[in-house]
Amino acid sequence: MYLNCHSFHSLRYGTIPLKDLVGHAASCGVKAMALTDINTITGIYDFIKACQEKEIKPLVGIEFRCHHQFRYIGLAQNTEGLGEMNRFLTDHNFSGAPLPLIAPEFKSVFVIYTLENAPATLRENEFIGIRTDEVSKLFTAEFKSRIAKMVILEPITFTNKREFNLHKILRAIDTNTLLSKLTESDYCKNSEKLKPLEALLPYYENYPEIIANTQQIIDSCNFEYDFGVPKNKKFYTQSRQEDLEKLTDLAWKGFKNRYEDENLEAKKRVEKELKVIDELEFSGYFLITWDIVQYSNSQGFMHIGRGSGANSIIAYCLGITDICPIELDLYFERFLNLNRKTPPDFDIDWSWKERNIILEYIFDKYGRDRVAFCGTNVEFKYRSIFREVGKVFGLPKEELDMLAKNPMALHETNSIVKLVQQYGMMLEKYPNHRSMHACGILISEEPITNYTPLEMPPKGFPIVLFDMHIAEEIGFEKFDILSQRGIGHIDDSVKLIEKNRGIKVDIRNTSISKDEALCNIYLAQGRTIGCFYIESPAMRGLLRRLNCDNYKILVAASSIIRPGVAQSGMMKEYIFRHNNPNQFQYFHDVFKEQLGETYGIMVYQEDVIKIAQHYGGLPAADGDILRRAMSGKGRSLEALQKVKDNFFACCAQKGHPEMLSQEIYRQIESFAGYSFCKAHSASYAVESYQSLFLKVYYPVEFMTAVINNQGGFYRTEVYVHEARMSGGSIHNPCVNKSEYQTTLYGTDIYLGFMHLQSLESKTAHLIESDREKNGAFLSLEDFINRIPIGIESMKILIFIDAFRFTGKTKNQLLVVASLLLNNFKPENRNLRLMQEPVKEYKLPTLERSLYEDAFDEIELLSFPVSCTVFDLLQTKYRGDIMGKDLVSHHKKQVRMLAYLISRKQVPTKKGTMYFGTWIDHEGTYFDTAHFPDSLAHYPFQGGGCYLLLGNVEVDYHFPTITITKMAKMPFIPDPRYMDAKDQFKTQRQIKEDVSPTHRAPYPQGHEINLPRHRMKF
Repeated sequence: MYLNCHSFHSLRYGTIPLKDLVGHAASCGVKAMALTDINTITGIYDFIKACQEKEIKPLVGIEFRCHHQFRYIGLAQNTEGLGEMNRFLTDHNFSGAPLPLIAPEFKSVFVIYTLENAPATLRENEFIGIRTDEVSKLFTAEFKSRIAKMVILEPITFTNKREFNLHKILRAIDTNTLLSKLTESDYCKNSEKLKPLEALLPYYENYPEIIANTQQIIDSCNFEYDFGVPKNKKFYTQSRQEDLEKLTDLAWKGFKNRYEDENLEAKKRVEKELKVIDELEFSGYFLITWDIVQYSNSQGFMHIGRGSGANSIIAYCLGITDICPIELDLYFERFLNLNRKTPPDFDIDWSWKERNIILEYIFDKYGRDRVAFCGTNVEFKYRSIFREVGKVFGLPKEELDMLAKNPMALHETNSIVKLVQQYGMMLEKYPNHRSMHACGILISEEPITNYTPLEMPPKGFPIVLFDMHIAEEIGFEKFDILSQRGIGHIDDSVKLIEKNRGIKVDIRNTSISKDEALCNIYLAQGRTIGCFYIESPAMRGLLRRLNCDNYKILVAASSIIRPGVAQSGMMKEYIFRHNNPNQFQYFHDVFKEQLGETYGIMVYQEDVIKIAQHYGGLPAADGDILRRAMSGKGRSLEALQKVKDNFFACCAQKGHPEMLSQEIYRQIESFAGYSFCKAHSASYAVESYQSLFLKVYYPVEFMTAVINNQGGFYRTEVYVHEARMSGGSIHNPCVNKSEYQTTLYGTDIYLGFMHLQSLESKTAHLIESDREKNGAFLSLEDFINRIPIGIESMKILIFIDAFRFTGKTKNQLLVVASLLLNNFKPENRNLRLMQEPVKEYKLPTLERSLYEDAFDEIELLSFPVSCTVFDLLQTKYRGDIMGKDLVSHHKKQVRMLAYLISRKQVPTKKGTMYFGTWIDHEGTYFDTAHFPDSLAHYPFQGGGCYLLLGNVEVDYHFPTITITKMAKMPFIPDPRYMDAKDQFKTQRQIKEDVSPTHRAPYPQGHEINLPRHRMKF
C-alpha cells in the first residue's frame, strides 16, 4: 500500500537513509513498498537488496517533478518499464525542456497522479492516488465517478517530528530561502510518515475497490534484477571465443616485443594469465582497454597504465602498461584471480590536454547510448553543513564563518546555534547533490538507460545517477580514464626538444630512463624539482636519506612516502634498515627470501600475499582475500575469519611455532591496511624516471614544459627559478617573441602572456594569432593599429616591458599610448589610425631604475625577473654559509639568509609544526624544521626572505636546520610610490606555497612495534 516512499536520495527533500527506511517498514509489518525518489533511481539497487533481507517485496519507480512541482509517479512493472522511465527522464535532462503535465504513453509503467492534477481521461495503466486526508472528498459526485481508477497514495518522507523539521530545513536550503519564509507548498504534509498497515486501511474500508486497485499494482509490479550477471560490454569481437583468440594472438605478438623467446618463466606466466582471464570472461575487458590505448598511440599520445593492472603480464604485452611484472615480482593474483569475481579497473593516465580526445573516441566507438561516466554523491560536509543550515536560520555571514571554521566546542551556546548544530549533525553523510566521477567510465552491453537515467553536466559527457560502488554491485566494471600534468610535462618536453634541438627522444622506450648514471646521481641528491611525484620537499628529503641511486629503490620510495605507510612507521623503519643493513635480523627466512628487497618490511600490498603464501602456505588468491579484507576493501568478516583460520592451520601443518605464526599474522594485520600496491608504485617510478631523464639531459626544454603545464607541486616562480638554474635565460613577455604559453628559443625562455594575471586571455591569443598572420609588430603604433585593446591592457604590456624592441622607455611608451588611445572610441580606433599618419612625438627622457622594473614584475607576475628577490633587500648580508655546505655542519648552529619557497604544516603530539623549503642567494634549496615552541615566538609572516638561526641535523645524508629564531627581512622602499604608506605594499604580494596536512602524528621509533630481531623459542 506504500507506493510513494522517499529516501534521502530525493535530494534536499527526503530525510530517511535507505536502510532506515526499509528497517522501519519491516518493524511496521510492511510486506511490499515502492521507492520513488524524486527524478532519480540512485537508491533502487540498494533498496532491492535491503528489501530482500527483510522479506519485503520491492517496487521501484520515480516521482517526476518539474521545478519542485509534482507531476506524477511512475512504477516499473518490469525491467522494460524502468528503461522507459529512464529514457523519458534522460531526454528531458538533456534538452532542458520542462516535464509535461501528462505522462507519456508508457507500456510497462503504472502512472499515478494526485487528485489535483489528474487528467480528465486516464489510460489503462494510469491511476489517481488518494491520500488519507482526501478520502472525505470521495462523497462528491465529481470524484465518486472516478473511484474505479483510484489507489491508495500514502507518501513517506520522514519517520518522526525531528525528521519533518529536517525536511523543512532541506527545502529551505534547496529553495535558497529562510526557514521562516517557507510556504506550505514548499514542503510535504506533516502526515507523510510511515503508518502500520492496520492504521492505514481503515481510512479506505468503505472503498474496497481502491484497496483492490492498489493491491493489483503491487501484484503486477515484478521488477527483478540479477546482480550476478556482468553488465559491461560482453565481447570486443562477436563472441567469447573470438575475444580469447584475438587476445591470445595480441599477447604473443606483444611477448616477442617485450621478451626473449627463450624466457620460459614469462611464457608460463602468459599462458597462466590467459587461462584465468578466459575463465572469468574478461577477455573483452582487456581488449577494449587495448583498443583505447591503440587509438591513443595512433594519435601520438603518451599514456601511463598504472595501478594493480600492471601486475598482469598480458597488460604489459598489450602495451597497456610498461611494467614488467616478472622483473618486479608482481603477483597477477593482486589484480585478478578466480576468487575475485569483479576485477579492479585499469587506471590509465593521459595528458590533461588530450584526455577529452580519448573520451570522445570511447563514446563514439562504443556508442553514446552505451557509455557514461559514473556519478558520485557529494555529501554534506562539516563546513557546508553549518553554512547551509545556519543560513536558513538567518545567521549573518560573520557567524556562518565562525561556525564553519571552528570546531563545535568553540561555537556560541545560544538557542539558534544549538538548533543549527542539532540539525546539522543529522545531515552528516547525507547526499547533497550529484556530481561526476573524476575518471570512471562505464561501457554497457545494453543501452545504459536500461539501468539509469542520464544527466548532462557542463563538461559535456553524460553521467549515470549512481556511484562506482553501486556500479560494481550491479555488474559494471569501470574503466578509469585519468589525466595528469606529469604526462603533459613529458609529452611537451619531447616535442620541444625536437623543435628546439632537432632531436627525437623515444621516451616510451623505458630502457633509456631506468638506469642512467647521471640520472641516478640527480636522484640520490634529490635534484628532482619538476619531476612527477618526486619533487615535493618530503620526497626529495626521502631520496636523499635513502641515497636513492637506482630504479628499484625509487619504486620503494614511491610507496613508503604514502601517508598510510609513513603513518604506520614503516617509512622510518625502512630508512633505518636501508642505511643500517647489519643492525637488524630478518624475522624468518621467508622474510629474507621474499622481502629482502624491502629489508623484511611489508611495504607493498603484494608482500601480504607473499608472506601468506610462502610462510603460511596459502594459495595466492587466498592471500589476496586476506589483503583486501584487512585493507577494508574486502569481503565479509566471515570470509576473513575463514582465511585466518586456514592460515594458522597451514602454519601448524608446516611445523611453524604458534607464537611465531601469531606474531607474523599480527604484522600482516598491522600493515596490510597501510601498504601500497607495488605495481602502482612501479608505474609512478617509471614516469618519475622519464621526467628525470628529460630534466637531466634536456633541462631547459623540460622546465619550459613544466611551466607551460602550469607546474606541479610548486608555484610557477619556482619552476622559472629552476629553469634559470638549468641554464635558461628568462625574459619577460614580449609582443614579438612571446605566445600565450612560455616560448623557447635556444636557451632563451620568453614567459607567456598567460602569466600576466590581469591580461585577458582573449587579448593574449589575439596578439599571437595576428603576429602569425601579419608578421612582427613594427612599433607601438603598429600594435595599436592591429590589436583592439584598451588603455588598461596596454599599460599591463608596457609595464611588463613587452615593447622593449622599440627602444623607448616605459614612461615614453605610456605617453604615446595615452595620446593614441584616450581620445578614440573602440569602434573607430582602426579606422582613424589607418587614415591618419603616425605622428612623431618629442618625448621627455625620464630616468627609471632597475628596481622599478622588478616591482612592476612582482605586481604583474608575482615574482621579479629583472633581478632576484635578494637584490631587493635592504640588507647586503647573504648568510654565513650556503645550502651546499650544510652537510658538513652537523650539530652546529648556523645563520642563513634565504627566500621562502614553501612550508608544510605537520601535526605533532605537542602541536602544529612546519617544515620549510628555501633557496639561498646561490639558488640552492635547503630545508628547515619549525617546532611549536619556536613558532610561538617566531612565526611565519608570509612570502619573502628571512634571516634564519638554527641547528643543523644531518639525518642519513639529509641536512635539516631546526630553527630557533627567524625574522622576515624588509625590501627597499618601492621607488614607484612617493607616499611612505605605499612603499612596502608590493612586498606583500610575494607568495609562498603552504600545504596543510590532515593526519595523525607519525609514531616515534619505540611505537612502530616491528621487531628487529628473531623470536627466541
